[in-house]
Amino acid sequence: MNSAGEGTLTYGHSEVNSVPTGTFAGLRLYLSRQAVSLPRYVWEQGICSLFGWIPTVAGVAVRSLAYRLILHMDGIAAIENRVRIRFASNIRLGPGVYLDEGVYLHACPDGIEIGEGTFVMHGSVLHVYNFRQLPHASIRIGRNSLIGEYNVLRGQGGIKIGDRVYTSPFVQLLAVNHRFNDPSRSFVDQGITAEGIVIEDDVWIGSGAAIADGVRVGRGAVIAAGAVVVRDVPPHALVGGVPAKVIREIGNGSSKGRRATC
Repeated sequence: MNSAGEGTLTYGHSEVNSVPTGTFAGLRLYLSRQAVSLPRYVWEQGICSLFGWIPTVAGVAVRSLAYRLILHMDGIAAIENRVRIRFASNIRLGPGVYLDEGVYLHACPDGIEIGEGTFVMHGSVLHVYNFRQLPHASIRIGRNSLIGEYNVLRGQGGIKIGDRVYTSPFVQLLAVNHRFNDPSRSFVDQGITAEGIVIEDDVWIGSGAAIADGVRVGRGAVIAAGAVVVRDVPPHALVGGVPAKVIREIGNGSSKGRRATC
């Protein structure tokens, strides 16, 4: 049993929909990966085309009303121009959520939820690409958190982020992994694992850090810049390095001569 999810889940290559041949088959596949149905695709993209380009605070105000027609919005959320949205019906935004310019949300079931007062900054990608029927595929972000510039969150195995979590620019949370143990076969044919990632409350993740599938980061932990985290992080620990190791417990003044930059 893995601490981040319900257990180690392995999915073979055979569970991936084969790529169809022919123009119309390819078009059907494309549309099926944009919205829950063709009418819903037309409706969602029509609203985005009409209102998604409008700049400045005027556009933010218009979208705070118009986008209620395509996604779930509790209270008022601020959405800048050029935010790309797919499967809008599977997205829920809490009061005071801010989506910066260039954010991309792709919310296959069970979708994306962003909690009250959370900011998602410029160029970040929140992607729940679930076409293997993965049971926990989703992204859940708590209240008053900050997803920094150009973050990538891939939620095939499920990503759960708590309250007051701050991620610096270029952080990656990748809740999916390829299997590659059989050298006689391409990794493409060996399937994937999708165990999930959990980030508990009050965690700070430094620039360029990567969190691998199956990891739980404990409450109050700090991840140093550039760290690659492949194992669970204890609460209130400072970790860094490749692979990441505990540098010290937060509150313990001894850092063993090392300085972490986050």
